[in-house]
Amino acid sequence: MAKINQSIPEFKVEAFHNGEFKTITSDDVKGKWSIFLFYPADFTFVCPTELEDMAKHYEELQAMNVEVYSVSTDTHFVHKAWHDASDAIGKINYPMLGDPTGQLARGFDVMIEEEGVALRGTFLADPDGIIQVAEIHALGIGRSAKDMVRKVKAAQYVREHDGEVCPAAWEQGEETLKPSLDLVGKI
Repeated sequence: MAKINQSIPEFKVEAFHNGEFKTITSDDVKGKWSIFLFYPADFTFVCPTELEDMAKHYEELQAMNVEVYSVSTDTHFVHKAWHDASDAIGKINYPMLGDPTGQLARGFDVMIEEEGVALRGTFLADPDGIIQVAEIHALGIGRSAKDMVRKVKAAQYVREHDGEVCPAAWEQGEETLKPSLDLVGKI
């Protein structure tokens, strides 16, 4: 089961990325920050809105040394067909991972076994492959890429500034906190 401060599960899957099929493994994602964006299925309703929303922020995330991986239990062939057929999905430049066996969805503990699809799970892993953010949404609730960008910035800040933490709704440039005995009860 994927948990905060644990390593991402080992995997090897096929992906559709930039007009090509590629094999991507858990070793390939290390060295950069990684967002794993699980969704139930291609050719659906909420899913393309989320993936398009993430595509709008992809360039900004790339500049922050972050790679995005969308993941569903569809095959990489279906991802290509969806990319070719949908204006929204056609905007995607990040890898679309096929997980037809559910190996990756099970590894991150977002598989709905009786339906054979993944929950809306979002995971942020640091360059060492350690999970720093984990969220799971019900199937009818879409996610916000803008909020994920904020969380990436906070996770990167905390990693680079030992002893500091980011308060609720923290935005880059705002004050952080330095937990100490003197701070107890004063917030």
